[in-house]
Amino acid sequence: MASCRAFDLRVLVAVVCGLLTAIVLGLSIWTTVIKIQKELSTSSPSIPVEFCRNGGTWEKGRCICPDLWKGWRCTIANFCEKSTYESFTFDRISAGKYGSSQQRCDKDTLNAGNPIATRLCNITTDGEIVLQNATIGNCNETLETLEKQIVNISTQSLNISAEAQILTSDVDRITPEGIISATRVVGQIFNPTRNAVYEAKVIAVTTVSQLLDAGDDVFQKAAAAATHNDDTFATLVEQMEIYSTSLGNMSVVEPNVAVQSVDFSSEGTMQSTNVRFSVKRGTSDSLISGSTVVDRDVNDLNPDGETELQILLSTANSDTKACGFIVYQNNKLFQSKTFKAKSDFSQKIISSSTVKNKLDQEASVDIVFNPKYDRKEFQLHSYACVYWNVLTKDWDTHGCHKNKSTDEFVYCHCNHTTNFAVLMSFEKIYKYPEPLSTLSSVGCALSITGLVLTIVFQIVTRNVRKTSVTWVLVSLCASMLIFNLLFVFGIENSNKNVKKSDSDTSKTDSDRNEMLMQDTVDVWNPACTAVAALLHYFLLVTFTWTALSAAQLYFLLIRTMKPLPQHFILFISLIGWGVPAVVVVVTVGIIFSQSGSQWELDYRQEEICWLAVSGNNGLISSPLLWSFMIPITIILINNIVIFIIIVVKVIWKTNQNLTSTKKVSFLKKILSTLSITVVFGVTWILAYFMLIGNDNVRLIFNYMFCLFNTTQGLQIFILYTVKTKIFQSEASKVLKSLSQSTGRVKVLPSVTVLRLRVRMYNMLRSFPALSGHFRLLEPSVVVEETTLWERDQEDTSI
Repeated sequence: MASCRAFDLRVLVAVVCGLLTAIVLGLSIWTTVIKIQKELSTSSPSIPVEFCRNGGTWEKGRCICPDLWKGWRCTIANFCEKSTYESFTFDRISAGKYGSSQQRCDKDTLNAGNPIATRLCNITTDGEIVLQNATIGNCNETLETLEKQIVNISTQSLNISAEAQILTSDVDRITPEGIISATRVVGQIFNPTRNAVYEAKVIAVTTVSQLLDAGDDVFQKAAAAATHNDDTFATLVEQMEIYSTSLGNMSVVEPNVAVQSVDFSSEGTMQSTNVRFSVKRGTSDSLISGSTVVDRDVNDLNPDGETELQILLSTANSDTKACGFIVYQNNKLFQSKTFKAKSDFSQKIISSSTVKNKLDQEASVDIVFNPKYDRKEFQLHSYACVYWNVLTKDWDTHGCHKNKSTDEFVYCHCNHTTNFAVLMSFEKIYKYPEPLSTLSSVGCALSITGLVLTIVFQIVTRNVRKTSVTWVLVSLCASMLIFNLLFVFGIENSNKNVKKSDSDTSKTDSDRNEMLMQDTVDVWNPACTAVAALLHYFLLVTFTWTALSAAQLYFLLIRTMKPLPQHFILFISLIGWGVPAVVVVVTVGIIFSQSGSQWELDYRQEEICWLAVSGNNGLISSPLLWSFMIPITIILINNIVIFIIIVVKVIWKTNQNLTSTKKVSFLKKILSTLSITVVFGVTWILAYFMLIGNDNVRLIFNYMFCLFNTTQGLQIFILYTVKTKIFQSEASKVLKSLSQSTGRVKVLPSVTVLRLRVRMYNMLRSFPALSGHFRLLEPSVVVEETTLWERDQEDTSI
């Protein structure tokens, strides 16, 4: 019975806080163990990462090798070794390509900085890799000067074509003006009226292939400049179509262009003729000799696992003497004003033409494409069968329709012959995270409860406490409370609950062949964007109020002799609630001005409703960096500096007068340090340690960050509410009334507690300066302590 009468509220508080801490720590350890077990139980991939050698990647059951290697595991050399020719030195050259000499034109020449010579690493009909003799160029010849020599192509076609190939061998140095000049030169080489020799046209195909390696931005600038005069791209494409029907039954294959002719003149048949042209998938992304196959007298398409592209040309009359096919590895010569490509997925173009009329309505084509894209990150959303309209200079769907589609192939049919493509739009497969872990949920729930009680306590007892920190602490708790509520109920994107099929092509309406606007499809969720903006705002508000709290304590504890600035509360309120709003509005405005209607996923992530980690140019342009991480870093540095100053100059300052109460003084210092640590948000520096590359170390800091920051509201409640004498007094009254109403033994303070309070009171009375400091660090005053002690004495005498 005596132990029951000695019941103390502080012991109850300590037990409850200890239990909560043990629960949170236990949850963190349990979650860590579960995660490690999942990682250990994850089965290793069937194909090890080291299986593909020399930079090869495993895709669709095979190694995709870089240009310098080939074979099942990318272990067979597909290059010519370093070599010299006369005074010129050449590095390794990929098979089927030209290599540039290390020697460059002098700076005082017109062609300064460009390679002087090129050398072909040729693949013979037997598959042998052989180096050809080098071709030496003229350092005073440029693409612009070559363009002026077009009138001499009939007599100097081989020399002009060779010079153009040398001048375009270094794609990094090609300018938009150079592309325009080069396309004009090779376009005229293909022009049959210029009577260029056969070898010059073969070299011109190499030049076109080299041009297609230039950057997209260079081609876009070249296309924009060419529209003011004449469309050089359209002229080149038209002349190449004519050239494709003049090779007999031969082909010319370069890494980015393949040209194939089929001759009907020797057959003498009056029946319709069907020709199937196929492009086989190789061990690299480049076209190589033998990757194209022609089948005659066939009736349908027959794609297999090796097929990348296939077209069936059906002619209904007998006056067709020949047909030609051209494959372009990308669409850079076809600059569309309607369809915009954001991704780097290659859009292959297939050209089909006849010798009579390239728009012969009596010829039709069936096409099958095997889309090449990262199937782990994207899925095909929709596609359109199109052809290049030379009148509008853009893609058009007239005369084309979809046939069918499967998981591997898409099929098209067009009732005419020209340049065809399948425009595809892809939808990214997002890996939505799992719901909030138990640790996060429990921590946030405790924080929300603690923040609500702290706000209510600060408002209800503001007149009794008569302290000046109420408004700052209430504002901090209010912003943190709203952020926690948004985080718990809004951080997850509702799009994760939308069920998606494995292939959207099965849902694509096969009867509707509509023009596409872009190659990527974003799933909009304005609600998620709004939540991201609110989370952005209230977290900035929270940190801003931690900085203002630090500034206020600095004025009250360090600059004690100077009063607070005039209208201080109004001033800090405008800063605390207004500045973060300006940051959010400016961030959204800048992103919207740069991205237009597609701005949402440039501002936030799709996986969660939070700021985007990387922008168009990576992390350096991300809103997370400029509108959150940098401001937060500045605030944390400011708070840590003030924290160190207060800790050194106020809390842990050595006072020789403290002798008999050292233990109490030490405990009080610890609690005061923890109090300002929580309010200043110092524990958020753990977020920077989460950027460590080591997974095990990062996992530890992840859980430390989660433990300390999800329970920040609970810590504020304990240190700024539970620890105050007013709260303890009121809670003690409630417990006493409950005890009396249930007929239990009345709770009385023990003699030990009374003695401890008397000692604390006498110590504070002896050192009024120290008392004033700690009064600001915890919302309890000396008068309050005295009142409570007197009440306890009265209760004892009852």
